[in-house]
Amino acid sequence: MCEVEKANILLVFLHRRYKEREGSKSPFRVLISTILSQRTRDEVTDIARERLFSMYDTPQKLADAPIWDIEDRIKSVGFYHTKAKRVKEVSTILLKRYKGNVPNEINKLLSLPGVGRKTANCVLVYGFGIPALAVDTHVHRLSNRLGLVLTQNPHDTEIELSKIVPADEFGFLNSSMVRFGKEICKPLHPLCKICSIRNICDRESRQS
Repeated sequence: MCEVEKANILLVFLHRRYKEREGSKSPFRVLISTILSQRTRDEVTDIARERLFSMYDTPQKLADAPIWDIEDRIKSVGFYHTKAKRVKEVSTILLKRYKGNVPNEINKLLSLPGVGRKTANCVLVYGFGIPALAVDTHVHRLSNRLGLVLTQNPHDTEIELSKIVPADEFGFLNSSMVRFGKEICKPLHPLCKICSIRNICDRESRQS
């Protein structure tokens, strides 16, 4: 079975299991939230994000905020000292360079401190509705485990997946694969016996 066929089967399965799609959100909220989420569990990020945005929900407010208060509001996330400095610096740059707006170009996003390809692509797809494939550890791991790609790093996974997945599915693929990777296709002990797509999985074929 070729990679395109596998990708189509995967998408059909994911749409059946996870019917909802990610709605459009504020690019600024997506940007800051994704910076906070790095190396941090989603449930922890959610709490820190809401505590931060309850007081500082614009670039101006966050740029003017005392660093100690930012740290206090996000201290549940990993590396919160560094992230507090980054979100304050990013907000200041947005004000100086882009009149307080988040840019919608990949290179401009990548020039911001603490912003890598995954974060930049999240902003594009979830903040602006621009087709972009955000590849985190779940998407990278599952794509290789299923045999969709054979890559060594998330950037290469992004390139290869973009060849076999329709652009209008990029946002859904990321959000649904993350959930699938947490619920079924877990890193160390995947629940293969209850997985509906184990017949297309390279891991399953190697063990049979």
